[in-house]
Amino acid sequence: MNLNQVLEEARLKAKEVKTSHELAELKASYLGKKSILNELMATMKNLSIEEKKTLGQQVNACKGELEEIFLLRRQEMEALEVEKRLASEAIDVTLPGKQVARGTHHPLTLVQQEIEDIFISMGYSIEEGPEVELDLYNFEMLNLPKGHPAREMQDTFYFDEVTLLRTHTSPVQVRTLLKDKGAPVKIICPGKVYRRDDDDATHSHQFMQIEGLVVDENITMADLKGTLLEISKKMFGEDRKIRLRPSFFPFVEPGLEVDVSCFACGGAGCPMCKHTGWIEILGAGMVHPNVLEMAGYDHHKFKGFAFGMGIERIALLRYGIDDIRHFYTNDIRFLKQF
Repeated sequence: MNLNQVLEEARLKAKEVKTSHELAELKASYLGKKSILNELMATMKNLSIEEKKTLGQQVNACKGELEEIFLLRRQEMEALEVEKRLASEAIDVTLPGKQVARGTHHPLTLVQQEIEDIFISMGYSIEEGPEVELDLYNFEMLNLPKGHPAREMQDTFYFDEVTLLRTHTSPVQVRTLLKDKGAPVKIICPGKVYRRDDDDATHSHQFMQIEGLVVDENITMADLKGTLLEISKKMFGEDRKIRLRPSFFPFVEPGLEVDVSCFACGGAGCPMCKHTGWIEILGAGMVHPNVLEMAGYDHHKFKGFAFGMGIERIALLRYGIDDIRHFYTNDIRFLKQF
């Protein structure tokens, strides 16, 4: 077999191979130790010097062409593989895309933001404070000294004798009064609070509050009533009325429970208001002189009022929800409604 025949045969066989393994075996059969060319080179010992030189040049040229044949075939096979892979991975851009679920604000966040917007529009600023609080700020400076029976109203999670999880956001008010040192204050304090309650449809060991505080000269109960009426109208509708009932909170004197006329029945009586025409929404009162004095304010010169509402309670009323636990169980069916 002459070298031209070897090259032609190699070209034909290279076109027939389908895998890189087959191509490697074919290449070895033509260029390996036991190849046709090596057998041909073994016959050179019987040739003259000129014949050896001529044959050697021809064999080397043949080897170069064989290398190129196998290289081109390998490149062709790789290109085909790429084509196949691209075809299998092709994306039809005309097909409709997958619908990606978008998150939304939690209902409690929606209510909190709405309440904050109302108070900001009334000139209040927002203050925040630590959830792990000191007994000094959570109780003592709010007129609840150690041993005060009212502490039992807010069954507390203690870390030690002086450190606890705050039971209300009132400590933020104390910290603000101490920071402002006798200056007028007009703030709201939103945040999480913690109490040792058994979780049920209306109670939770962790819930959210927004408390407000106004301290300045010549503040009266009329200012408190006007503020509460404005809040009620903005949150529950312009036709709402409010009712103030005497109550007790250690850090205010006098203390009040605030009811709003039922927005479901207009005050006529329905299951939502338990047929009374009124719904309790928050507690409030005039800041106790002891609280002002402990914070460094002259209670003869400065007066103030405070109020506090549960965000969950407002959300329950706003959306007609019957169980506070829905807010914390992360049921997607519930959350999708908002």
